[in-house]
Amino acid sequence: MTSLNDSADAVSRSPVTSSWRAVFAIAFSVACLLTAEFLPVSLLTPMAQGLDISEGMAGQSVAVTAFAAIFASLFATSATRGLDRRLVVLGYAVLLILSSLLTAIAGSFTVLLIGRALLGLALGGFWAMAASLAMRLVQEKDVPHALAIVFGGVSIAMVIAAPLGSTLGAVIGWRGVFALAAALGVISLIWQALTVPSLPARGRARPGDVFAVLGRGGVPLPMLAIFAVFGGQFAFFTYIRPFLEQVSGFGVEGVAFVLLVFGLANFFGTSLSSFALRRGLKATLATAPLVLALCALALAMLGGSQPAVTLILAAWGFTVGVVPVAWSTWVTRELGDDAENAGGLQVATIQLANTCGAAAGGLVFDLAGATGPVLAGALLLLASALTVAFGMTTRPSRRRSVAAF
Repeated sequence: MTSLNDSADAVSRSPVTSSWRAVFAIAFSVACLLTAEFLPVSLLTPMAQGLDISEGMAGQSVAVTAFAAIFASLFATSATRGLDRRLVVLGYAVLLILSSLLTAIAGSFTVLLIGRALLGLALGGFWAMAASLAMRLVQEKDVPHALAIVFGGVSIAMVIAAPLGSTLGAVIGWRGVFALAAALGVISLIWQALTVPSLPARGRARPGDVFAVLGRGGVPLPMLAIFAVFGGQFAFFTYIRPFLEQVSGFGVEGVAFVLLVFGLANFFGTSLSSFALRRGLKATLATAPLVLALCALALAMLGGSQPAVTLILAAWGFTVGVVPVAWSTWVTRELGDDAENAGGLQVATIQLANTCGAAAGGLVFDLAGATGPVLAGALLLLASALTVAFGMTTRPSRRRSVAAF
């Protein structure tokens, strides 16, 4: 997800010609960052073995990434307010490279956490300005197409990161996979250096404006629902590989196949989410976490059946693809007059949820085994569905379009 910092200013001062090479460079960077974020999901078991720690402890590396991204999403724009956005973007690429290299050579849990924290800074900071970058690189009439290209990097990462990490990890080891992620970061750095033009900083970003959104009526409860749905998702998904191995009995190739199915289903869910939203925003916001909770309960009961697990995770992936688009639509519809700061608050809430979900899932995993995070995630997802169904009201849509994610 991303906040749309400086978006109005960016659109009002669109360039004379569209810089599509730079747009594709930004999209590639999105894919690289998200791929690096998702890699531990498919490499959790070998990472734990290589560092002589439990899978639950290894999962905390995901929590640390999300925790660092919280602060970056809230404060990066104001902290870099006087810098050319081109230099800031290149700096995030450098952080991606350093993070991947530190993770690849980590000889201790501490070094691993430092590496993943650097990734969180790059991830949160980049997301805080990705949309406004696209808007400043193209003419106003081309903005929707540019945003579609940039956010397409998310779907690409969801499709390839987990299965590719699992497959390559069996061949070159988990350290080799993160070394390849560093190489992708180098390509990203070079591509952006060659294509992204100078983009002087604009506006006066103030972190307090983001927090002020919480004081508006009708905002705290939806943010709680956002926290619950993303926290529930990460409580389980962070530990999906141990579940597939220990409960379902999948080998490395089987894990890669199931994660590929999940990624493809997620891609289609994101692509087709507008059909669900046309039938009702509140219904979609409530139904999606309810379906995910039911999927989690089904996994807990049918985890020993590989065909059933594959189908359930396909349904899970499809439904997860709908969730961020639905909540982005809610932000633009309910908080459209202050969408930039509302988006920043949403990013921070999601990253906080990812942090707490991954951390709680790790604790439950160590206490109750691989099925524990599934049940913990189901409780959070059910809480999100109930919060939306009985505690939220939404206004009718005044537009036919759906917010881009």
